[in-house]
Amino acid sequence: MRPPLPVPNIHPTAIVSDSAKLADDVTIGAHTIIDGPVTIGAGCKIGAQAWITGKTVLGENNTVGHGTIIGSDPQAHPFDASIDTGVILGSNNLLREYITINRATAPGTNTTVGHDNFLMIGAHLGHDVVVGDHNIIGNNALIGGHVIIGNKVVLGGGAGCHQFIHVGDYAMLAGNATIVYDTPPYCMATREEKLAGLNTIGLRRAGFTPDERMEIKRLYRILFRSDDNRDEILAEAAKTEWSEHAAKLLAAFTNPSKRGILSH
Repeated sequence: MRPPLPVPNIHPTAIVSDSAKLADDVTIGAHTIIDGPVTIGAGCKIGAQAWITGKTVLGENNTVGHGTIIGSDPQAHPFDASIDTGVILGSNNLLREYITINRATAPGTNTTVGHDNFLMIGAHLGHDVVVGDHNIIGNNALIGGHVIIGNKVVLGGGAGCHQFIHVGDYAMLAGNATIVYDTPPYCMATREEKLAGLNTIGLRRAGFTPDERMEIKRLYRILFRSDDNRDEILAEAAKTEWSEHAAKLLAAFTNPSKRGILSH
């Protein structure tokens, strides 16, 4: 470790590794440690007492809150800490206080977070997680290893996602929900781990037209409100040529993760 850099935007008590690559305007708070071959892009602001370690890459204009840890070893036992993995964070993400993001487990892979996400206090992203863009992840939400989160998803405070599940675009998980199956796109999941219908308000706010929302609703009824068996449901759905938006819902139903998909 080298002594703190003699530049005004890096606090004198911060410790920055010789192998780290920082844009000229990066701000680093008191007692923060940038440990190892970390790359931090232009416009990033790192709060006090954070720890960013290993092969972690931050894009531009990210804000990292007090006490946040990015790039730490996965909570997987056993794990060989010499394995070459990392974390990649896109741009314009807001990470509040005490966020934890673990690095991946398979050689040459990364835990990845996209752009314009808002992670609230105490949220945890486990190893090998993939998070898309424009998501809101509430206070103390817990995302297990290998979970895939789509785009414009809302996770309520304290929500927990079991490892290996998928959460589709525009989905919403209730506060304190514990989800062990996939949540399909556009859908809401309850604390009782059941579907609670479509995220209609979210779709409206996102600019989906009335016709698009109606089509998604019609397909939702076929897939999740029918008493038919799976083959009969898919046969009924196949009778219609769905738009791109509705087709995402059908694809989630047709090809879920190995955990399966939520129902009513």
